[in-house]
Amino acid sequence: MADMVKLVQEKGLLEVKQMEIEQMKDKVVRTLAEMENVMARTRREAENSKKFAIQNFAKGLLDVADNLGRASTHVKGSFAKVDESKDTAGAVPLLKTLLEGVEMTEKQLGEVFRKFGVEKFDSTNEPFDPHRHNAVFQVPDNAKPPVTVAHVLKAGYMLHDRVIRPAEVGVTQALNNDAN
Repeated sequence: MADMVKLVQEKGLLEVKQMEIEQMKDKVVRTLAEMENVMARTRREAENSKKFAIQNFAKGLLDVADNLGRASTHVKGSFAKVDESKDTAGAVPLLKTLLEGVEMTEKQLGEVFRKFGVEKFDSTNEPFDPHRHNAVFQVPDNAKPPVTVAHVLKAGYMLHDRVIRPAEVGVTQALNNDAN
């Protein structure tokens, strides 16, 4: 009888130990899952850090790109007004060379932007998106749906899938039929 009592007690102790083992297995499995989640989250954050590390630098160069674009556009427009027959100082060939240099610099900067994931986006005729656009003014226009980008004052830029500078735009506004 004593052996039976001892066996029952050991069986109860064995069941308790088995439950403790199951609880420890559960804790180990949960800890492993949590560690895998932490590792995946850390990997994603490291990739994003690497991907967007140049964001501030790129934002700083956007105004440079804008100025190069404005310079080449202005000089091209000025060439139409220049009478080369009256150029006694030989300034026209120098200006053409300067324009070529500005255009090459602008093109090279654009290539560097693309290489590192910086892309200019054109928003003309797109529906207004407050995440991608900054509305500066409204234009009365019934030809396009209301709140559509009609004019782009300053181009927007993205770094991979993130907007680093929203486009400054003018959006359409429905004409008031009573005013007509």
